[in-house]
Amino acid sequence: MESAVWEKVKDHPCYSEEAHHYYARMHVAVAPACNIQCNYCNRKYDCANESRPGVVSEKLTPDQAVRKVIAVANDVPQLSVLGIAGPGDACYDWNRTRTTFARVAKEIPDLKLCISTNGLALPDHVAELCDMNVDHVTITINMVDPEVGAEIHPWIFYKHRRYTGVEAARILHERQMLGLEMLTARGILIKINSVMIPGVNDEHLVEVNKWVKERGAFLHNVMPLISDPKHGTHYGLIGRRGPKAMELKALQDRLAGGATLMRHCRQCRADAVGLLGEDRGQDFTLDHIADEVTYDASKRNAYREVVARERGDHVVAKSEALETVKATGSGRSLLVAVASKGGGRVNEHFGHVREFQIYEASPRGISLVGHRKIEQYCLGGWGEDSALEGALAALDGIEVVLCAKIGECPKARLTAAGIRAIDDYGYEHIETAIGTIYAAEFGGGSLAATA
Repeated sequence: MESAVWEKVKDHPCYSEEAHHYYARMHVAVAPACNIQCNYCNRKYDCANESRPGVVSEKLTPDQAVRKVIAVANDVPQLSVLGIAGPGDACYDWNRTRTTFARVAKEIPDLKLCISTNGLALPDHVAELCDMNVDHVTITINMVDPEVGAEIHPWIFYKHRRYTGVEAARILHERQMLGLEMLTARGILIKINSVMIPGVNDEHLVEVNKWVKERGAFLHNVMPLISDPKHGTHYGLIGRRGPKAMELKALQDRLAGGATLMRHCRQCRADAVGLLGEDRGQDFTLDHIADEVTYDASKRNAYREVVARERGDHVVAKSEALETVKATGSGRSLLVAVASKGGGRVNEHFGHVREFQIYEASPRGISLVGHRKIEQYCLGGWGEDSALEGALAALDGIEVVLCAKIGECPKARLTAAGIRAIDDYGYEHIETAIGTIYAAEFGGGSLAATA
């Protein structure tokens, strides 16, 4: 990666898989208005128990957002990025977006600023985004064929008029491509989000990947459709299912060689706070924040020094692990689910896991290829059988589970399901543990001996 690009992404948890182990993001819900309807979306407010885009517990004014950002920056030293991702569209609700960014930049000038948009209003604001030093923009692009788009987006609102069907999808497509080209011409890094909708655009996303790569997109993030009738979305209500984990991985694997894929996305709420994979948003609702807050940079500055040292160690560990994998001479791959609280280490108890990070080890390297959310198994010292059954289902296709500790009962259940549970590498770097296990499995040793 070019050094100038690395400087832009090295502390951005969404644009760098490596950075997401160390740095946090927050979204402020200042942009509720939206100019398109998507069949997978239902923008819900005052909803603390759903983790998906478009959901928030409270909408904010720009003044409230600045107060919240300062409170989070003082308490969460990992914070490096402020994003506006709705709950509507950041470019359509532009005055709120612009005002919020201007005020935050004045208070905390070193925070990276980024937006997420459907792209319809994006071309109108590219110049202002550049002026505000916004150098990361996410565009949701689910199609490049309006016929496909008409099945996903029933209407748009453009130039004071509502459009429907194929005409609406054609306008949206043209505006998305224009915005993407305008941004890349100005050196802004673009991440494309695409929702994988089985039976609608799953095959078509191969073409989407080609189009966005040709137009300079930095990353392509293919996300699974979240479809549950209780969410009230059109797809949920008609029974359109989301993809299975291995179906999503298969599509992502097909896209290898096209636009670079992001595989560590968590499909964050529009008011998310914290590291990817955790959400501390409920700790920072307005009733938890003082009326007057003053920014204190000391915690964030100290944390950066710690991360700089840890990253150096991690780079060495990853390099050594890769050599270990290559030295086996095996052409096999190994899927490993890792229980981690962050920092790139195996440092979570199996019973406390709410999501596994999924790694694939092969002669090409050791790479994060996704995550699987589960219900926490251990509550108050007792394991819930239903939660364990859910975890087993979520671990479909996984051969090894790495965790800091695991009880005998869940370990036995995993073994019966053909999954090896290993807790001998607690607090080791993830790649070090996986490299050792891979060598034992395919280098002439025995993986059973490491369990």
